[in-house]
Amino acid sequence: MQPKRKKNIDKTKRQVLLNAIGEIIHEKRTNSGKGILLHSYEYDLSSSSLSLIEKGIRDPQITTLWKIVNSLDMSFSEFIELLIKKLPKDFKMTDD
Repeated sequence: MQPKRKKNIDKTKRQVLLNAIGEIIHEKRTNSGKGILLHSYEYDLSSSSLSLIEKGIRDPQITTLWKIVNSLDMSFSEFIELLIKKLPKDFKMTDD
C-alpha cells in the first residue's frame, strides 16, 4: 500500500503565476496597439475575461489561454518560454 501524497498548491505562488501570465498578455496586446475591446472583438474573446486574466484575477483554462496566445501572433511554446523567463528561477507551484 502506497502512502497518500498530498502536495498543496501555494496560493502566493499561484498568484505569482497568474500575474506573470497577465503581464505577458497585457504587454503583447498593448504593443500591438489594440485596446482590450477591439482585440476581444476581432478574436472572439470575452473582453471581461481577457481583462481579468491580464490583471491576474482569473485563472484561464488552457484552451482559453491558447486562443489568447494565438491571437497575439505567438505560438504557445513562445508564450511558455516568455513565462519561464518572467517567473522566479526554479519556480514550482507546490510546497516541497
